Amino acid sequence: MVLKNFYKILSEEKTGDSKYNFTILVNEKHEVFKGHFPGNPIMPGVCMIQIIKELTETITKANLVIQTLANVKFMALINPQMTPELRLELDIVTTEDDLVKVKNTTYFNDTVALKLSNVYKKM
Repeated sequence: MVLKNFYKILSEEKTGDSKYNFTILVNEKHEVFKGHFPGNPIMPGVCMIQIIKELTETITKANLVIQTLANVKFMALINPQMTPELRLELDIVTTEDDLVKVKNTTYFNDTVALKLSNVYKKM
């Protein structure tokens, strides 16, 4: 975990051949939120991308490096004081050439906060 104590996994569920659901709890008191933004904490997009990478590494049991990001859509602001619990749906497919393709949708409550597709290379 790049940011220590930034989040913890509350649940992990395999929902299909390549589909997984994670529920995480974001630490609303983490140092990151003191600067992003004082008095109005907002989840940095780069932190969400890192969380997705780390969860994908958990599933694939491999160290990964981002190759491409596509269709990154931040659709709602995540305020960890108001909605610290997030649900991430991941569709993870490993290709024959050791690329890992991921489609993600992240929610708080019933609100879609983030959609993205990315490709990682196994290290």
